[in-house]
Amino acid sequence: MKNIEGWETPKVILVVLAHPDDPEFFLGGSIARWHKAGHTIRYVLLTKGDKGANQSQMSNEDIIIIREKEQEKAARFLGVSSVSYLNCHDGYVIPDLEIRKQVVRVIRQHQPNILVTCDPTNFFPNSHYINHPDHRYAGQIVIDAVFPAVGNRFFFPELIEEGFLPHEVEEVWMSLTNSPNVSLDVTEFWREKIEALKKHSSQIGDPEAFEKRMLKRVRDDNSVPFRHEEQFRVINFWRPNENNN
Repeated sequence: MKNIEGWETPKVILVVLAHPDDPEFFLGGSIARWHKAGHTIRYVLLTKGDKGANQSQMSNEDIIIIREKEQEKAARFLGVSSVSYLNCHDGYVIPDLEIRKQVVRVIRQHQPNILVTCDPTNFFPNSHYINHPDHRYAGQIVIDAVFPAVGNRFFFPELIEEGFLPHEVEEVWMSLTNSPNVSLDVTEFWREKIEALKKHSSQIGDPEAFEKRMLKRVRDDNSVPFRHEEQFRVINFWRPNENNN
């Protein structure tokens, strides 16, 4: 496994996304890759996915219980060290100052080297899909939190009183992007990604049909060897002289 990331020491990687199952869908192969390489991965999700079901007999609280359990199983399967949630409601994420402060707090709390989120500029990932606003806003919140607030003590000074001191992030990796500058070959982790996604049984339907759909997404031509890549828009703060397009 080539060290495409260029990380010479173990990193703390904080994944901040909107919903349960977002990490596995967007970068499940990369998470498996990073765990195998000895890095520490933690999740902070803005919502608990309380609208992630169409069954009319289920309450929001019922859905939350199911999705928390599913996310815990998927994260544990991939070797993720912890999963925590903020208090946003599914579908109602708004990039205001209050949620920005919460994200600044959790970044300072976990002190990650690498911060992973979603590309806030990607409205239309393909011609058949409109990106969920929670995905975009999660990315916007994280980007606005990491610069300039996380490393500057004059932003949200009440966090200093709580004991959350400024922290410098080395890199931000944005998943679900149409402007990638890093592509990770995670072919060897395809099975881990699929098995982690199957833990989200309330979301995927029939597991065999789901796996076929997922394979069709990444492999149009069965005559060529299977290859799966996950792409990111990466911002390097610690290697400013490198030319990222």
